[in-house]
Amino acid sequence: MLLAQSASASSSITMIIAYVILFGAIIYFMTIRPQKKQQKAADEMHAGMQAGDSVLTTSGFYGVIIDIMDDTVIVEFGNNRNCRIPMQKDAIAAVEKPNLTKTEEE
Repeated sequence: MLLAQSASASSSITMIIAYVILFGAIIYFMTIRPQKKQQKAADEMHAGMQAGDSVLTTSGFYGVIIDIMDDTVIVEFGNNRNCRIPMQKDAIAAVEKPNLTKTEEE
């Protein structure tokens, strides 16, 4: 009887460990991995920014990049060209490269 109880106890501990590992894997693949992919894509976007690119900020404003420093960009907003605001690179949500036609390239 004692042998059956110890086998049952080790079996339940094994099942608990298996459930913990399974739960950890689910958490990793459902939350951590997609977040890492999203951060990598944002880092690539920020690394590819150049002066003259059109940007959308996280607050919903559209502008054009004037200058890029280490972690800061200067973005120009509006048509009057007088509104230049320094922003963190993390405040840029999307970057659109300007369309170059063949006449502009030559």
